[in-house]
Order: sequence, then C-alpha cells, then structure tokens
Amino acid sequence: MTALDPSARISASPATGAGRGWKRTVGAYVALTKPRIIELLLVTTVPVMFLAQRGIPSLWLIVATLVGGSLSAGAANTFNCVYDRDIDAEMHRTSNRPMVTGEVTPRNGLIFGAVLTAVSTLWFVWQVNLISAALSLGAIVMYAVGYTMILKRRTAQNIVWGGAAGCMPVLIGWSAVTGTVGWPAVILFLVIFFWTPPHYWPLSMRFKDDYAAAHVPMLPVVERFTVVAKQIVVYSWAMVLTSLALVPVASMGWLYLVTAVVTGALFIAEAHRLQRAAKAGEGPKVLRPMRLFHFSISYVAILFLGVAVDPLLHLPLT
Repeated sequence: MTALDPSARISASPATGAGRGWKRTVGAYVALTKPRIIELLLVTTVPVMFLAQRGIPSLWLIVATLVGGSLSAGAANTFNCVYDRDIDAEMHRTSNRPMVTGEVTPRNGLIFGAVLTAVSTLWFVWQVNLISAALSLGAIVMYAVGYTMILKRRTAQNIVWGGAAGCMPVLIGWSAVTGTVGWPAVILFLVIFFWTPPHYWPLSMRFKDDYAAAHVPMLPVVERFTVVAKQIVVYSWAMVLTSLALVPVASMGWLYLVTAVVTGALFIAEAHRLQRAAKAGEGPKVLRPMRLFHFSISYVAILFLGVAVDPLLHLPLT
C-alpha cells in the first residue's frame, strides 16, 4: 500500500481523513493475513467435510469450521509477514506489504497474530471439537516456526516440508465432521503435499531474481531450471497417482474418478511441457512457468469439487 498523496490530505476534511485512516488501518491488518492464500486453503476444507459426512454437513458446522480456519490461517500468515519483513523489503512483489511500508509495526503484528491464534483455537474448541483445535494450532506452529523461521532461509526443500502446514485444512475439515482423522483425509493430505512443489516452484522460477536478491534458497535459485522442472514432473506424477488412491480408500464413484483422471492428465501434460521447455534452454519469459502455477490452482478447485459432489450423486464404480 502506498501513502496518501500530501495534497489529498490537505484537501480532505478531518472526518474524511479519519475515515480513510481507519479503513487503511483495517486494510493493512487484513493484508497481513494474506486473504488470497486463505481462500485457496478453504477450497480444500469444505469438500472434505462433504466426503466425511457422505452428504451435506450441518450448515453451522461448515460456517464454524471456515471461520476458525480463516482465523487460524490468518494468524500463521501474520507471523510470516512479521518475521519475513526483511526479505519482503528486498522482493519487488512483496515490497508493498504493510510490515514493509510501516503501516503495521512488528510489535502490533505479533500481538495481532497472537490474538488470532488464541481466538481461532478457542473458537474451534467451543464450536467444533478439540482435535480440530489441536490440528489448527499445529498448523500455525508448522507454518510460523517450522517453515518461516527454520526451513525457508536454510534449505531449498523449504516449500516441500514447510508446505505440510498448507495440507492441514484437509485434516481439519475431516475431523470437524468425524472427530477423528481417517485414511481418506490422509490421502487428500498427501495430494496437497505433493501438489505444493509443482504449484510453488513455477512461481519461484518466475521470481527467481527476487528470491536471489533476498538470499532465499528456493530450488530455482540454487539449481538449474532443468533440475527444477524434473522435480516438478516427479511431484506431479506422485500427486496424480495419490489422488487416484482415494478411489478404493474412500469408495469414490465415477464422477471423482473421471475428474481425477482428466485434471491429472492435463496437469502432468503441462508439467512435461515445462520440462521440455527447460531442456531446450528457454528463458523464464519463454518458459512461461506461470501457466502451470495458474493451472495448479484450477486443478485443486476442480478436483476437490469432485470430492464434494461425488458422494452426493452416488455413481458407484460397481
């Protein structure tokens, strides 16, 4: 966010200026939670609840789980912004984050993150159940400490293991309905786990110079693009094969099977396209790694839509 133009401040009335100031402050704190990332996390939560229920869960349970999940993810992202403010200042795409511009101080950011952590945990205990609360709190610790503080600046495999925190909404959604963590939830956890590198490494390829300037050892920074593309292909295959394992484990029907096969085939085809381009020595602009990044988001949305709808249609394979 950029500062208001000085002339605008002079011409504005005190009431208008106060209103804008209040809105900017709220907007800055909301930005710390990274709402777009939260949206992606929640896309995986509700479908798993449908699968766990084998139908439509209580509307209030869905709302309560989404509220708790949003607060939890917001807490983790806030801690990430506080700790990574030095890195964010060095990277063009993150240089306007509130912690960098000074719109929120580190102290206030930590307080905000702590409040979100406490509220989300208590909310899950009160409105959902203890296991979901524990999983939610664990996700915050995994992302804020495991990924942000320990892995991100030390290893090129940071996003692989640190990305496990982003898989937790799957377990939370299942446990919210059943009070346990079942094998179908574990399978879908692994789908997101294997999906994370092919999703994030193309973005890291596109912004390689930013990460290099900030001294963050993302895989595309420390390895050739051919190596990165090969790893993307490997994880893509593992992701698709794992998604198919859900069919026997959760007794999925035709709708999910067709969805997983078609979207998986398209994902693998795009991963191999990226690998061929990397082998041909094409630069980042010609390589177009963001094609896979954007498709990976569509893949998750469509696959998990299949997870939600399949139990409702009851189209068994046999």
